[in-house]
Amino acid sequence: MPKSMTLSKLGRFPAHVLSLLVLALIWQAAAMAVGGRLLPGPVAVAARLVTEVTRGGLLIDLAITLARVMASFVIAMAIGTALGIAMGRYRLLDRLLDGWLVLFLNVPALVTIILAYVWFGLTEAAAVAAVAVNKIPNVVVTLREGSRALDRDYLEMAEAYRLGPLKTLRHIVLPQLYPFLLAAARSGLALIWKIVLVVELLGRSNGMGFQLQVLFQLFDVTGILAYTLAFIVVVQIIEFAVLQPLEIRASRWRR
Repeated sequence: MPKSMTLSKLGRFPAHVLSLLVLALIWQAAAMAVGGRLLPGPVAVAARLVTEVTRGGLLIDLAITLARVMASFVIAMAIGTALGIAMGRYRLLDRLLDGWLVLFLNVPALVTIILAYVWFGLTEAAAVAAVAVNKIPNVVVTLREGSRALDRDYLEMAEAYRLGPLKTLRHIVLPQLYPFLLAAARSGLALIWKIVLVVELLGRSNGMGFQLQVLFQLFDVTGILAYTLAFIVVVQIIEFAVLQPLEIRASRWRR
């Protein structure tokens, strides 16, 4: 990693922490203004989070939800990437499937979830499939645009040197698509975990979404915020520990 980029990343960290502290202060001020019952302060929520983690129930539900998130994410990225690249490279296929793509982009996630449960039952497979189906069209759109933006000179060079389909995909196509893949992955995680919570709320008996439903029935705002905070922390860890290093690595070929 270049030294300048390392310093740039380090320079962002204090600003990020400072912004979070400001947000916590605003949160605390709002809690004091409306009352702790309607909006518990960050200290109360953090204390509840520690309690739930100590008991172990939150960690189990978090692990179950993350497993569903990752299964849906892998399926959506694999199918969406393949379709997106194919539609970006072949005009006939793009024309044939473009109408389908627009249709699925505009189907509400809630409708997909309900239909999946009605058709296939309240099963784990139906839950994961419903989430993946909601995300696949977004991945297709992103990767189709990336495939359309490929540098034709590199593709012609690969053809001239007879690299073959696999080597062309590995050494020419994928390096140029990495930014689009990461964009799809980042937006995918943000969308998928939200849909997974709805899936769990409607038809599963465990996971973060199910627990949030229970807490809602008890009007336990502190518990709701504690569970939400736990998931946000995990997603932020994935962002900083996985996605951002991959983004830096993927952009090396441009320099």
